[in-house]
Amino acid sequence: MFDSMLTFVLGCILPAFAVSYVATWGMRRIAPRVGLIDRPAARKVHVVPTPLGGGIGIWLGVVVPLVGVQLLGWLSHHGMAGWLHLPANLTVHLDGIGYRAPQLWAILAGGTILLVMGLLDDLKNLHWMPRLFLQIAIAIGLVMSGVTMTLFIDQPWIGHILTVGWLLVLMNSFNFLDNMDGLSAGIALIASIGFVIVMLTGTSEPRWLVAGVLLILSGALAGFLCHNWPPARIFMGDTGSHFVGLMLASMTVLGTFYESKNGSESRHVILAPLCILAVPLYDTASVIIIRLLQRRSPFHADKSHFSHRLVELGLKSKYAVLTIYLATMTTGLAGLLLYRVNDWSAALLIMALVICVLTIVAILETVGRNRP
Repeated sequence: MFDSMLTFVLGCILPAFAVSYVATWGMRRIAPRVGLIDRPAARKVHVVPTPLGGGIGIWLGVVVPLVGVQLLGWLSHHGMAGWLHLPANLTVHLDGIGYRAPQLWAILAGGTILLVMGLLDDLKNLHWMPRLFLQIAIAIGLVMSGVTMTLFIDQPWIGHILTVGWLLVLMNSFNFLDNMDGLSAGIALIASIGFVIVMLTGTSEPRWLVAGVLLILSGALAGFLCHNWPPARIFMGDTGSHFVGLMLASMTVLGTFYESKNGSESRHVILAPLCILAVPLYDTASVIIIRLLQRRSPFHADKSHFSHRLVELGLKSKYAVLTIYLATMTTGLAGLLLYRVNDWSAALLIMALVICVLTIVAILETVGRNRP
């Protein structure tokens, strides 16, 4: 079992990493020639013009391996996968790829539309309103394709509304996080790995498809981070941040966190996504509140983020990013702990731990904001 699991993990991560790394390297050379350059400004951290379009590398790192997986599924369906010598307990799942294929390609289609919108935004600086309308349309389209949560609610329309909201929040959360070298991609990588651990070890049977997509996303993010780690030589831009947020949001909706046969007391594990994504969700909420209180658009770029507050307190950008990584890992580990406890009383203690971490974040933000 361990050998097949390792084969599965490496088989998902390595191709995605290779494609993303090479494609991002290529975009570093192409972007300046087509005007994809992010120039320094008052609300930006970087001090030298930096290529944009790294999100195209991430997108290719996800799409190309998934096309390969779809091909494997087709070969398996036609009885031609034997020559690949894949582990038997993985081969049996290839036939099931077709079941989720419509939803998966609907997600990739929505992500591709977001990619094109982000590319236009990076080139032309689009107004936030048409971008938001397009995001809403994509979220509704995905819900109609079957990407929806239930949350033990009898009325399906409530789950549909919550799913649209969840997709919109995460699409924009990772766009908001893309304000410092390595931050958005690194947080997305940490979250993806956390969800992979849940999908492969937290349920009675591994959720191969959702885990596989998240592993592919992790490999693509890692390949991009090789070029984006401080000092960044390329940014993902809006081209990639919305795509990454959509992929994470969609996979958390499709993933099975709770199994009814475990008993009603185990329903607390549905809080795992909130724990794993607690820091980016908090950052998004706090930034939007600050901007609204200042009577500004919630999509108006500024330096209200936790990362900026840490820099104002004296940390170098790289160490501010590492601090946020550690905070995200802490809340992510709390999410994994939910699968090691059996009742709500223990789960509430874990949630209290997450709240304590977010309170520390809030204190640091407040000190940074009030500093002269």
